[in-house]
Amino acid sequence: METDVLGWPYERHTIDLGTDDEGPVVATLVRRRAEQPTRRAVLHVHGFVDYFFQTHLADFFVERGWDFYALDLRKYGRSLLPHQTPNFTRSLAEYFPELDEAARIIREDDGHDQLLVTGHSTGGLITSLWAHARTGRGLVDGLFLNSPFFDFNLPWFVRRPLMSVVLAVGGRSPYRRMPTSSLGLYGQSLHSEHHGEWTYDLAWKPILGFPVRMGWLEAIRRGQRRLRAGLAIDVPVLVACSDRTFRGREWHEDVRVTDTVLDVEHITRWAPGLGPRVTIARFDGGMHDLTLSGKEVRTEVFRELARWTDAFLPAPGTPEVEIPPAPEDRAAVAKDLEAAEAAVDDRSGTTA
Repeated sequence: METDVLGWPYERHTIDLGTDDEGPVVATLVRRRAEQPTRRAVLHVHGFVDYFFQTHLADFFVERGWDFYALDLRKYGRSLLPHQTPNFTRSLAEYFPELDEAARIIREDDGHDQLLVTGHSTGGLITSLWAHARTGRGLVDGLFLNSPFFDFNLPWFVRRPLMSVVLAVGGRSPYRRMPTSSLGLYGQSLHSEHHGEWTYDLAWKPILGFPVRMGWLEAIRRGQRRLRAGLAIDVPVLVACSDRTFRGREWHEDVRVTDTVLDVEHITRWAPGLGPRVTIARFDGGMHDLTLSGKEVRTEVFRELARWTDAFLPAPGTPEVEIPPAPEDRAAVAKDLEAAEAAVDDRSGTTA
């Protein structure tokens, strides 16, 4: 570990992932420890055109006694190397090795027994597929998905048949740019130089985003199709999103209080198929990254997250909830007591 670009107490570790067709590949694991030693940890995974800079998210967990980790995936943020195409992948499974290694470091090297994974947008899609693929291995104890990217925010005809045709034609050129509308409104709503309150590295998270490539688009489509077919994630999942989607192309104050990137109805539609224990929470006034919403909204997001973690991921050693006996069990106990009392009375009569 070395000191991170955020400064102390943030540290980072570079994970060597070998090479691909563009050259050397790395991922970066960022760590911030809680004040007191803890066996609980959270691993945060960012979205598309993103990296970890949300220190208030780390504050929330650290103050509640969790060690905080964040993973900048290959070709994102801290892990983006000069020779690489930003944010590019041919398959979402390419991210599984750095997730596996991050989980190993957190559990084996740093000695944690409990791991909550949080994923935002594309990170929510990736971590859902990874958690499903690692079912039964005990790597993950819970998932918090912040506006996960379960479907494209496009009309049905565009996101289904038309996209199939486009990818069939352009699929042999994975690095070819796909014409898309920019993420400029969302970027403007976040950065302090525009309409937002946050400061971050615009080289790693530019206002207009990075170009969408054919290979990345196909990787996302395959991942979403697998997710929509149904997963079997064997840990509790909290899926959170805004209550509204913004569809305009010009700046409007509603951009500050809606999801300008995804269709929130898609999120709530596909969330129940993740596994048997899924909780859905929607927030009035929430932005695409709920933790970057206005102060009142993000406060409520953190309150709900605190309630959910307390209920579904209690600290090790927390007493089990006592379940009162069912009526038939109480009846059986009463019958046994009556029989025992009768036996005592019989023995007393014999003695007399």
